Amino acid sequence: MHGILIKRYKRFLADVRLDDGSEVIAHCTNSGSMKSCLENGAEVYLTPEADPKRSTRFTWEMIKINGKWVGINTGNPNKLAFEAISSGKIQDLTGYTKVTREVVFGDSRFDIFAENDSEKCFIEVKNVTLKEGRYALFPDSVTTRGQKHLKTLMEVKANGMRAVMLYIVQRTDVEIFAPAKEIDPDYAKVLKQAVDSGVEVVVLQVEVTPEGIYLKKEIPVEI
Repeated sequence: MHGILIKRYKRFLADVRLDDGSEVIAHCTNSGSMKSCLENGAEVYLTPEADPKRSTRFTWEMIKINGKWVGINTGNPNKLAFEAISSGKIQDLTGYTKVTREVVFGDSRFDIFAENDSEKCFIEVKNVTLKEGRYALFPDSVTTRGQKHLKTLMEVKANGMRAVMLYIVQRTDVEIFAPAKEIDPDYAKVLKQAVDSGVEVVVLQVEVTPEGIYLKKEIPVEI
């Protein structure tokens, strides 16, 4: 459902005016700062939710910034990654015969586990919306949890398995991915350590529209 953003508050809530003039409260799945993808008065799309247990009846899906849609639903990248890997649509993550979601290794739960007869691969998925010039940056706020995932991926690699950090960029107005060193220098440092230890970084750009979300391409990385 189309509407106009009035304001976002308490991180997980947003007031939206729908096209019929009514004002509703939508759930915002993005707990970060949403820097560069938050603008009061911008067009948004919400998904109605029928679950009677939900305190909010809508989920905020996307916002239009500078004429382009930006996906802000942090639940979508995991679904996208699972479908894309299962169907062999990500060039660097093909050849797996079994793909599973939410698998535990050590004290971390990874988003995806993929395997075939000769290889086991743990994959952590992160949603990217922060833009600075040509760059897509992660994170948009300090994330100790993100650092923990990187450190556990290093343990995965040390145990002889493949370890992949997969970033899903839900906007098309960027060309290169990099860690947001000014926002979270510690995360950037750990990411560099992870890459040096053999953890792979794959960055997939997708196009978000009211009709659907479409895989576009892998974009280069600067660590």
